[in-house]
Amino acid sequence: MTKEIELIRSKRKTICIEITPDARVVVRAPKYAPLSEINRLIGEKADWIDKHLRKMQEKQKDRAEAPQPELTKQEIKLLTTKAKRVIPQRVRYYAKLMGVEYGRVTIRMQKSRWGSCSAQGNLNFNCLLMRTPEEIIDYVVVHELCHLKEMNHSPRFWAEVEKILPDYKERRKWLRDNGNSITSG
Repeated sequence: MTKEIELIRSKRKTICIEITPDARVVVRAPKYAPLSEINRLIGEKADWIDKHLRKMQEKQKDRAEAPQPELTKQEIKLLTTKAKRVIPQRVRYYAKLMGVEYGRVTIRMQKSRWGSCSAQGNLNFNCLLMRTPEEIIDYVVVHELCHLKEMNHSPRFWAEVEKILPDYKERRKWLRDNGNSITSG
């Protein structure tokens, strides 16, 4: 692995490794996690990092070869307005179904995430979800709501997702296969 690794420390509880859309390796770790523990995890995940780095570099190359027009500010505004109408309603529906409570729901244009859930229970969603099929929007909503039960991607987390969306793997695959074309224009 010859790629430089960016380390970001914060108030999080776990260490995670991320390959960004621009093919950077980012390790997010708790403020006081020992460097030896971080390095051990990076070593254990070296094959995973290499594999996903190669994939992201291929996607970058593909995007460069077939550039998509950037969205205009007006298009982003329209997507955001629609998302503010659609997503909170889906969040309310699934939160009630799952028996979870959440904080704020925020919609914004994001480069690399479809959604996120903060430790305080606030939910963020990407306005570009409005360019995906309804079942994909529901998958992202359920995914983030499940983080209110499990703040990780453990087998227990995926079991929670599966309780609500037994076909979540197909939806997740669709997003992986088609997500880049949606985010790039």
